[in-house]
Amino acid sequence: MNRDGMGTKDEERAARLKAALRDNLRRRKAQARSRAEDGPAESPPEPAPGSPPGSPSGPRTDGT
Repeated sequence: MNRDGMGTKDEERAARLKAALRDNLRRRKAQARSRAEDGPAESPPEPAPGSPPGSPSGPRTDGT
């Protein structure tokens, strides 16, 4: 630590970060357990190969 107290601020920041990371991990684990209980979720269909991102899946039928 240096004499003007900067070490204390760093320690407080590290403690807040540690607590936030721990809370985030708990939340993510709870979400994962909830999803596992609900069963597999339906995912949107994958776009067809070669179609540009954001376009509907499947080949175009309008002749272009």
